[in-house]
Amino acid sequence: MKPASIPVALAIALAVSACGDKQPPALQGYAEGEYVRVAAPFAGTLVSLDTQRGAQVQPGAALFALEAENEDAARREAAQRLRKAGAMVEDLRKGKRPTEIESVRAQLAQAEVSAAYSEKEWRRQLDLVSRGFVSQSRADEAKASRDRDRDKVVELANSLATTRAGARPDEIRAAEADAAAAREALAQADWRLRQKSVATAIGGTVTETLFVRGEWVPAGAPVISILPPANVKARFFVPEAQVGAIRLGQSVRLACDGCGEPIAATISFVAPQAEYTPPVIYSKDNRTKLVFLVEARPAAGDATRLHPGQPVDVSLP
Repeated sequence: MKPASIPVALAIALAVSACGDKQPPALQGYAEGEYVRVAAPFAGTLVSLDTQRGAQVQPGAALFALEAENEDAARREAAQRLRKAGAMVEDLRKGKRPTEIESVRAQLAQAEVSAAYSEKEWRRQLDLVSRGFVSQSRADEAKASRDRDRDKVVELANSLATTRAGARPDEIRAAEADAAAAREALAQADWRLRQKSVATAIGGTVTETLFVRGEWVPAGAPVISILPPANVKARFFVPEAQVGAIRLGQSVRLACDGCGEPIAATISFVAPQAEYTPPVIYSKDNRTKLVFLVEARPAAGDATRLHPGQPVDVSLP
């Protein structure tokens, strides 16, 4: 080898060695957030907005309230109906009061006296008819009065027995069913009233307030948008040649401008099909155009360092 060619050969060897130690290029992606949009199931005027954009909220924190006059009135009505149904059940279980039983017994005693008198009067009229002092019609009238008084005795005797026995089991069960229905109606009214004051079930950052106080909010319309830390993820695209080495649960590292140290994340989703499919049949030449969407989620503590829409560089192990 000529002396002049030695530096050239050395440079080529160093270049080849440097290329062999070079890490694979980072994949391009971006941060994305899955927002939780909080709404009420009923319509109403927004009377209270208890948070603002950028605020950090914890689970159970009050977010907003809608006017609830109608629901409050419905709840009071349901409570009164429940009290009425409960009182009816208690009344049936107690039966008649002693004074009511004594009243029916007194009526029965009066009817028995009247029936005894009617019996004597009828026999007296029969005697007078047999001796020709009165017509047969007088005896018939006396007999009708006797029969009526006898029936009255039977009626009051049955009424006294019914009064002493109290309400029938079927009536009590029907009243208890009415009370149970009233109780469920009160629970429904309570639920409707609670839905007018909305609290968050998750913690996170309030990213948007979509209504202001005094505005009419349609039923089901989101009022507050929240981004929980666990809902932040990175989305990136893996070439077809590398997707076979990607596995769910695999660790990756995320880097972004101003993020400081790389962020560890775990792959949570790999698309089952390519994002961009060439319009012609696959070949070795156009397979390099295929990329697959992959999602990775950082830990909740690191997720706050990412902002939706922010570009990230993803390094595979």
